[in-house]
Amino acid sequence: MSQYFAHETAVIDQNCKIGEGTKIWHFSHIMSGCSIGDACNIGQNVVISPSVVLGRNVKIQNNVSVYTGVICEDDVFLGPSMVFTNVINPRSHVNRKNEYAETIVRKGASIGANATVVCGNEIGEYALIGAGSVVTKPVKPFALVVGNPAKQIGWVSVNGHKLQFDATGKGICPETGENYVLIGGEVKLVK
Repeated sequence: MSQYFAHETAVIDQNCKIGEGTKIWHFSHIMSGCSIGDACNIGQNVVISPSVVLGRNVKIQNNVSVYTGVICEDDVFLGPSMVFTNVINPRSHVNRKNEYAETIVRKGASIGANATVVCGNEIGEYALIGAGSVVTKPVKPFALVVGNPAKQIGWVSVNGHKLQFDATGKGICPETGENYVLIGGEVKLVK
C-alpha cells in the first residue's frame, strides 16, 4: 500500500490507485477506478472521476473536475477552475455515458486558469494553454495557444518560455539555454 496524504475532508472511494507521496487536499473526491501517479498534488474541491489516469507529478489546482475519458501524462499542470468536457453533445434527458470521448494531455503540458478543453482533443507535450482559452481542436507539442476559440500564437520551451526562431529555424530557451528547431510547422528539442 502506498503512502500518500489525504486531508480529513477528502473522500476517497474504494479501488483507487494513489501513488507514493501524492497529496489530496480539502473537499476533494477521488472516485473508484481512477489511477493517480506518484508525487501528484490534488488541490481543494477537485473531483477525479472513474477511469481517469494521472501520471507522475501532476499538479491540479483548486476547483477542477477531471472527468472520465481524461488521461494526463507525467508533469501536467491543470490551473485553477479549468474545465474538461467528456461528451460532445450533452443532454440531460439522454444518457451518453457510452459516448465519452478521450482527451489526452501529454507530458509537461500546462492548462491555464479557467480554460476549457473540449473532449476528444490531444494537448501535445509541453504545450501551454493560456488562461481562459477554449480548446476546440488538437494542440501541437510546444505550442502556445490563447483565446476563444484557442489559436496558436507561438511556441514555448520545456520550461514555458516563449521561443524566438531565427531564419534557419533555430531557437534557444532563455532560461536553460536548450536548443530547439522549427521544421515543417513542428518544434523539437535538440538533445
